[in-house]
Amino acid sequence: MDPKFLGQASPLPASPEAAELDYVPNPRNTPYLVRFTSPEFTSLCPVTGQPDFAHLVIDYVPATTIVESKSLKLFLGAFRNHAAFHEDCTVGIGERLFREMNPVWLRIGGYWYPRGGIPIDVFWQSGEQPAGVWIPDQGVPGYRGRG
Repeated sequence: MDPKFLGQASPLPASPEAAELDYVPNPRNTPYLVRFTSPEFTSLCPVTGQPDFAHLVIDYVPATTIVESKSLKLFLGAFRNHAAFHEDCTVGIGERLFREMNPVWLRIGGYWYPRGGIPIDVFWQSGEQPAGVWIPDQGVPGYRGRG
């Protein structure tokens, strides 16, 4: 499981489907939580083609592998030219990571900025939170405008 992208010049993939995610062996044999935060996630509205913006928070408890962060960054960046609804982007990211990495548990929060005056927040998790692992709140406040 040698990472393909680490230390290499790596252009953004053409699409999320074309993006390859690297997984490396979990270095610890104890339950713990990993959190990735992507506060500037972008995709495109499938109706208007206009950009949509979100703050994503991905939490997972690893099993035998962890996702390599550069490959995750490239995967998320591939959504910049991808047209999909907020729900499809958020849940699709969570399902793909869960399917490929096979962690003990995974959740994703997609905190989308307003479209048409309405912010949309999308949440998905793979099942019940595992016992014995500290899983903090995602810490993203609800949208309150500029003040």
